[in-house]
Amino acid sequence: MAPRQVHQLMAALSYGDAVSNHALWIRDALRRAGYVSDIFVEHVHPRMTGQVRPFWQYPQVSAPDTVCLFHFSIGSAVGPLIHHAPDRLAIVYHNITPAEWFIGFRPHLVGLTHHGRRELRVWAARTALALGVSEFNRRELEAAGFAPTGVLPIVPSFRVYEGAGSPVTRRLYEDDRTNIVFVGRISPNKRIEDVIRVFACYQRYHEPNSRLFLVGDHRGYEKYYDRLQEMVQKLRVEEVVFTGHVDDEDLVAYYRLADLFLCLSEHEGFCVPVLEAMAVGLPVLAYDAGAVAETLRGAGVLLKEKDPEKVAELMREILTRPELRAAITAGQARVLAELKSRDFDSLLLDRLKPVLS
Repeated sequence: MAPRQVHQLMAALSYGDAVSNHALWIRDALRRAGYVSDIFVEHVHPRMTGQVRPFWQYPQVSAPDTVCLFHFSIGSAVGPLIHHAPDRLAIVYHNITPAEWFIGFRPHLVGLTHHGRRELRVWAARTALALGVSEFNRRELEAAGFAPTGVLPIVPSFRVYEGAGSPVTRRLYEDDRTNIVFVGRISPNKRIEDVIRVFACYQRYHEPNSRLFLVGDHRGYEKYYDRLQEMVQKLRVEEVVFTGHVDDEDLVAYYRLADLFLCLSEHEGFCVPVLEAMAVGLPVLAYDAGAVAETLRGAGVLLKEKDPEKVAELMREILTRPELRAAITAGQARVLAELKSRDFDSLLLDRLKPVLS
């Protein structure tokens, strides 16, 4: 008999976080398909409390014919709970950033990520299905001994990006400056220092009347954030704006204010912001690392190297040649149209067949 309960278990549900939004979409899609589906978490953002149940309630629904989708994460109490439960188990893997990126910045996280990657292999024998949010992640699962595996991509809520964004934020920065934007956590693997170096070259040699938005939370990475601030001062770069964590309205406003999206991250398990930038019509310039190329699907401009002067020159070309910008955004629009036309609810049910049947 097919299960009627398909629940999710995760360490935390945050506000505006790609993993959290992915879990919410999965829950809603399962409910639309007629399943009883809730999200059980250890920690929850105050704005999201009505969306979840506490993880200690999970034993109330646990049973041999219950399917649990476990969003694998490090250092959480939810792992031991489900490892010994009778449920049919499917892992959803969003990737773990390699430990070396945090050396010198977050010693505690170095240990967690190192052991988290080793722990992943332990789950292979317990798991009936393992899904990565990208092919890049799926290959990691396969290498760790999981079978069967599949890809369940993240589905951004494109409707969020159809608005104008926060009028206050727009009023603060609506001027004649050329705005470059990066969106993502201010953490070492994102290589924010490379973005600043490129922007310094762009501002110095091509467009002095320019601004850089670095949109993302730096809490927990204060040492890295301080080094970036020192770097800005040393390079004498002007108009570098660290926004901190922002809500959806402000995020959309920063995208709307920008003229180009620049991502030079070295490790991405998916990279939702490139899709968000495409959704507001921004040309995307991104370094080819992790799952970035896979997420772009042939759209945008993919960088194979990060020489600051060369990348700054390419930015100038894109921003001063209307026909080049139009060709880039037209290619991105085609990818978005294909994504929006896909039946992701059916894709979810198809990927879950091994544990639903």
